[in-house]
Amino acid sequence: MNSNWTEQDIPDQHGRVAIVTGANTGLGFETARILAARGAAVVLAVRNLEKGRQAASRMTGEVTVQPLDLTSLESIRSAAADLRAAHPRIDLLINNAGVMYTPRQTTADGFELQFGTNHLGHFALTGLLLDRLLPVPGSRVVTVSSTGHRIRAAIHFDDLQWEHSYSRMAAYGQAKLANLMFTYELQRRLTTHGTTVAVAAHPGVSNTELVRNTPTALRLPVTWLAPLLTQTAEMGALPTLRAATDPAVAGGQYYGPGGRGEIRGYPKPVASSPDSHDRAVQQRLWTISEELTGVTFPLSPAPAVTHRP
Repeated sequence: MNSNWTEQDIPDQHGRVAIVTGANTGLGFETARILAARGAAVVLAVRNLEKGRQAASRMTGEVTVQPLDLTSLESIRSAAADLRAAHPRIDLLINNAGVMYTPRQTTADGFELQFGTNHLGHFALTGLLLDRLLPVPGSRVVTVSSTGHRIRAAIHFDDLQWEHSYSRMAAYGQAKLANLMFTYELQRRLTTHGTTVAVAAHPGVSNTELVRNTPTALRLPVTWLAPLLTQTAEMGALPTLRAATDPAVAGGQYYGPGGRGEIRGYPKPVASSPDSHDRAVQQRLWTISEELTGVTFPLSPAPAVTHRP
């Protein structure tokens, strides 16, 4: 397997349709830009339409813009309807958009903002679009997680929306852990449904706007040490791009930077936390996510498991 995988290793993408959420800036922009340059028809699914159009103007290739606000189930359903009407087939759904370390806020539907945006919004969008991917050979759902899935991370079923207490870092950890658990459970359910696979990726520590809500005590050291601790958005996008395009990728894999601590470097398969592989929690999270979003998937459920005593 190529240890220094770059965008030059991406196979030709002509004839493929790729939807990238949060594609007007940062990692999403670079992911969409490179896919379009390699020939894919790319849809920038973004909350701010004007910023999306500005981003599209800086790309080459076939690029369109779709309004999508992941903090609103109404917007997600509307966007999915538009995308289904415009695209009878979808090859790549890249769940990239996210928020990080925000003060406690709620979405239009009353979900805690980080959990609602990063997990529930993408869960709903994927479920509403999945039947456009299932018949397509080689189609993939790529969901962007984070090394933050290890930091104070658990799925707090007793307080999923952080109504009783709130830690912005723990809430982010929960959301990013949920991204991985969603990927693993989705892959398990996809195994008997054609060739679509679910894959996860993380960008390491990339210099993007995502850190704008980092607490000041953490933001200042990161700013000072940025040349040592971060990589560019172009490099940070490579794990997602590899997960989306490398023919050797297998469903249920997780890609991240190959350098020390997975902070930066060329993308390779990496391991996620033991907690992320708890199948009983994955299935419980899936069921609750269906209940909260009202979205069910056109897939057979995986065999139920229970915690060992």
